Amino acid sequence: MAYRLASPPNISGVHPIFYVSILKRYHGDGDYIIKWHSIVLDKDLQYENEPIAILDRDVRKLRTKEIKSVKVQWKHRPVEEATWETEKNM
Repeated sequence: MAYRLASPPNISGVHPIFYVSILKRYHGDGDYIIKWHSIVLDKDLQYENEPIAILDRDVRKLRTKEIKSVKVQWKHRPVEEATWETEKNM
């Protein structure tokens, strides 16, 4: 099953058909609402993620080396969507 969604004109480059299997359930707490006025989109309708906080640190030990990781909270994303990134990439 697929749905055709109405979208604002400024994101007309996004395909309007979404399959039900990839949609997520709506949560009314407001954490999933993206503030469009605060996001600057480029001509390909993409924006750059900016880290705003490091929530945790971890060191994974392999046989011959250690890999340092940090848990990053991204701008315009709730804490639940924080991701683990290597420390040297941050």
